[in-house]
Amino acid sequence: MTIRETSLEHFEQDVLAASQQRPVLVDFWADWCSPCLVLAPVLERVATELQGAVGLVKLEVDAGENMKLAGHYRVRGFPTVILFRDRQEVGRFSGARSRTQVLEFIEEHIDLPDPV
Repeated sequence: MTIRETSLEHFEQDVLAASQQRPVLVDFWADWCSPCLVLAPVLERVATELQGAVGLVKLEVDAGENMKLAGHYRVRGFPTVILFRDRQEVGRFSGARSRTQVLEFIEEHIDLPDPV
């Protein structure tokens, strides 16, 4: 499975270093956020369907010092999803999206293997 949870302590390894091997979507979310709860299964489904072409890392902003990462990446609302490739942000979106919209977002930024 290409889905994992991370924290401030493990962000470097789980996201930045991992993005040198394959693109990584980071879901900045909170458990009190209704749109976050709507988006989570959509992201998980897409990540599973892409069979490892894109990683999915979930960062709960209210856990420990994780809010520092949200501030560092200028996340203003939740959910916010940032796509990293080669240690750099290459795209982002905020709010709940459909499966099709998430796939279109990913395809705007990286070449996906066929078929999706």
